[in-house]
Amino acid sequence: MSIAHQPLHPEVVDRLDPEYRQFHEEVLQYIVPPHTLPWSPEIRNAPAVPGSSSVLDCEIKDYPLSHTSVRAFTPKGTPPADGWPAFLFYHGGGWTLGSINSENAFCSNMCVRANCVVVSVDYRLAPEHKYPIAVEDTVESIQWVHTKGKELLGTNPNKIAVGGSSSGGNLAAIGALKSAELSPPIPIIFQLLIVPVTDNTASETNNNQPSWKENENTPWLGPERMRWFVNNYLPNKEDWTKWDASPIFAPEELLAKAPNAWIGVCEMDILRDEGIAYGEKLKKLGKEVETKVYKGAPHPIMAMDGRLSIGKQMVTEASEALAKAFQ
Repeated sequence: MSIAHQPLHPEVVDRLDPEYRQFHEEVLQYIVPPHTLPWSPEIRNAPAVPGSSSVLDCEIKDYPLSHTSVRAFTPKGTPPADGWPAFLFYHGGGWTLGSINSENAFCSNMCVRANCVVVSVDYRLAPEHKYPIAVEDTVESIQWVHTKGKELLGTNPNKIAVGGSSSGGNLAAIGALKSAELSPPIPIIFQLLIVPVTDNTASETNNNQPSWKENENTPWLGPERMRWFVNNYLPNKEDWTKWDASPIFAPEELLAKAPNAWIGVCEMDILRDEGIAYGEKLKKLGKEVETKVYKGAPHPIMAMDGRLSIGKQMVTEASEALAKAFQ
């Protein structure tokens, strides 16, 4: 008999999206949570989040950067006269797990449905590479697309967007701000943030973010796993409030230079409130921000779009927001 390593807590059963609940009881509860295992890089070789859709048809090619690589997804067909729009994507996994292979389906969806070149970044991971290494790879990837994209990918250097999921959403938001600080600045026209980490000081005792306490028993990403990720990447507590670790702490004069945003958060995710709060900060500075809350959904639905209607809805609405930004 299989062992349920992640059984649903009775407190959350009735609050969860019914399709997710069924999928969790059939499949997800039997997966061993990585943070409960002795650390080894081999943990990364375990299968990624199950339930993904298929990779859509586009041209795929990898390119080297200084310390890592990127994967470009290019639409079939004729590019626009001024070149393809470019979308840099940073995968999730708590800065610790995941790889350039883990979200290929999402990248291909954005490529085909938003008619753009998607550049997925295989940034270096913790605990071997702690903060700010992933940020350095993020900035280099943006610079690479801006300077090399036209020649190598046929992209338009004036139509660059960034995005990511979870820890990748954290890096995308930071990358957009870092780009504004470069000399000369690199114009980022849009950011697509899915269940992003914006505040690494968040906890169950933070009254400004009740989602941590409210969702502490929610499956997949609970406080214990999130603290494991943070401690792998940000072992020095004094770094937690630095804006290039937690972009919600960026000064207003820098946030005012951020691009417009689409932010997708999950109602039953501990990260819900910090994603909403980041969007509100940008709105107060005059940015156009659409924040979508997916009811009854826990953290990982984006990668379960082949199995869950609500995951498919998130991917569809993300691709529509990206396509609109590139018009």
